[in-house]
Amino acid sequence: MHHPKPGDAADAPAAPDAPDAPAAPGAATIPHGEGQKLPKPTQTAEEVAFYAPNYICLTILAIICFFPLGCLAMYFSHKTTKANKKSKWEEAYINSGRTGWLDVFAILIGLGLLYFLVLYV
Repeated sequence: MHHPKPGDAADAPAAPDAPDAPAAPGAATIPHGEGQKLPKPTQTAEEVAFYAPNYICLTILAIICFFPLGCLAMYFSHKTTKANKKSKWEEAYINSGRTGWLDVFAILIGLGLLYFLVLYV
């Protein structure tokens, strides 16, 4: 008596008169490879390597600690992102520096206010 191995069913060729399996309901009939195309990148890998840092986590912390400067830092962070995508490197690095400094000052002011409130109020 022949005992089938676990891989025997997968290795067997399909019957020539067997109908194709029905498509899943709601599945789009996209030709193979058509739906897998990604948009062409507009910047080369060398340009992406020049991206100025954005400091997103510091900006979020700055918004939490001291809202006015945190919002200003968020504005410059947004300008940095736009300049990076347009390959305007000078503008991107200037805005990145502004974002970093505003983040640091907002966090320090927020921690100073918290320290003052805990000690003297």
